[in-house]
Amino acid sequence: MNPSEDHPETQSATRTEPRTEKHTEKRVGLLFGREWSFPPAFVEEINRREAGVSAEYVQLGGIRLDAPCPYDVIVDRISHEVPYYRTYLKQAALQGAYIINNPFLWSADDSFFQTGLAEKLGVAVPRTVLLPMKTYPPGIDEESLRNLEYPLDWQAMLHYVGTPAVLKDVMGGRQYYAVIDSLESLLFAYDHSDGAVMLFQEYIEWDVFVRCLCIGRDNVLPIPFDPDAGVYLVDEPILELALRDRVAHDAQVLSRALGYDMNCIDFAVRNGVPYAIDLFNPAPALDVNILSPYYFDWTVKMMADYVVDVAHAPPPPYDTSPDMPPRCLPS
Repeated sequence: MNPSEDHPETQSATRTEPRTEKHTEKRVGLLFGREWSFPPAFVEEINRREAGVSAEYVQLGGIRLDAPCPYDVIVDRISHEVPYYRTYLKQAALQGAYIINNPFLWSADDSFFQTGLAEKLGVAVPRTVLLPMKTYPPGIDEESLRNLEYPLDWQAMLHYVGTPAVLKDVMGGRQYYAVIDSLESLLFAYDHSDGAVMLFQEYIEWDVFVRCLCIGRDNVLPIPFDPDAGVYLVDEPILELALRDRVAHDAQVLSRALGYDMNCIDFAVRNGVPYAIDLFNPAPALDVNILSPYYFDWTVKMMADYVVDVAHAPPPPYDTSPDMPPRCLPS
């Protein structure tokens, strides 16, 4: 179903004709899914500035290989759910469009690599083990798996990670996610993981849980978060300054290293130490009812600031500039 059929107001905000001499301003396209507060606010914020940049909703149909991309920047918030969009974005990047977030990085990343990278960068992480798949596609047999150890030393892995722990899909999401408190629960959850590559990871019993919204690799907004309810605790007291600075710094370091322009990083704080437990959410929920109007306005404005800057002067894929303190929302 075409969203514009149920929401006629999107029709006036979409256009895909190639850029011509009349289109001297930079053009930004937004790809999005089931969200109805951030997209119009973001497009309106850019267009009202009259900064030589216009924003609109992307619309795609049958895409010719030789069709020019009409956008200088495309903000992607949905291609992880729609492979057709992801395929188009790679072609748009090939034609010179700057994609937020980089579709090549987004397609390749996984939680095991990110956790290892975080550890190399000095960020605290939980004890973690990568497990082979439980089941394999047709055509993969014992001869295909001669490099795998069998049987796995489950007791040794459990001793290393400890309990409580979690078993989760290395590619993220909650389809395969289980809390582990014993060898029996670990084996049961693994046996039901189908063909997913699983991460067996220490569960950090946190005193404080913080979600950091990261925009543009420099702007970091740490907010107390309830991971069980999936809501921001916008009425909670402001984080202590030392903790806020620590998680903001770690989030900035990780965002720069991962190369994301928009990301969300979760920290579980235990005994004053923030552990990065989820480093990979390049399309975080930005609904005004989740963020609250105060944080929503910050997010829209920061995202518009960054996209306008990128439209005029795209940055390199990886930021190699000297380390600078992240710009946090003031207390």
